[in-house]
Amino acid sequence: MTQIVALIFDVDGTLADTERDGHRPAFNAAFSEAGLDWDWSVDLYGKLLRITGGKERIRYYIDHYSPSLPATALHNPDQFIMGLHLAKNRYYAQLLAEGRIPLRPGVRRLLEEARTAGLRLAISTTTSPDNVIALLDHTLGSDSARWFEVIAAGDVVPAKKPAPDIYHYAMHAMQLEPAQCLVFEDSENGFRSARDAGLRTIVTVNEYTHDHDFSGALLVLDHLGEPQHSMQVISGHAHDAAYVDVDLLRKLQE
Repeated sequence: MTQIVALIFDVDGTLADTERDGHRPAFNAAFSEAGLDWDWSVDLYGKLLRITGGKERIRYYIDHYSPSLPATALHNPDQFIMGLHLAKNRYYAQLLAEGRIPLRPGVRRLLEEARTAGLRLAISTTTSPDNVIALLDHTLGSDSARWFEVIAAGDVVPAKKPAPDIYHYAMHAMQLEPAQCLVFEDSENGFRSARDAGLRTIVTVNEYTHDHDFSGALLVLDHLGEPQHSMQVISGHAHDAAYVDVDLLRKLQE
């Protein structure tokens, strides 16, 4: 059996619960700043999360919910959407700086254990590179981006999740095959992206994704767990482990 060489992590919802109390209020702040009467409620945002990518999400909302639009949006919709997205990222970075978006249970511990064990780390996400770096800086420290050999983020590939392109990109950059990697995801779109790239995946669900279809995932958990905060196994065989560590990952690969 091929040994694990690298762990590849999604970001939003996987490293941290960023969506409900991070990106969503940041979007709403950007809308308010632009003089729009749009408000993305918790329930509405859950529906919009089916669309990957912040700019794509705004465009989908405009196309399918017919909100009121200023003349500037009608004249140059791409520039209008880009401006909203940039403002959203600014508000999101502010929330991170205020310490309001912590890492999910077990994330820091597993990353540190993986580094000690000599495993290579990468990120594969649809969120923008600036958002990734901001999250890492404010949760893991200013040098933590260097922990990751590859940060595949944002528009580095044209087709976003659930297309497998972002995972193909990361593996190509690391010169690795799917059997040498394990992926951590939180959503059906992310899981499908990894699966279609031939990758085995551990899923940690959240409020927005607990009812998604993860058929075929290696493990589906509520979180990665801590020694004093055991994970709940939703599906898969965790070898009676209370939390995900490097030893469990190696057992899963056998």
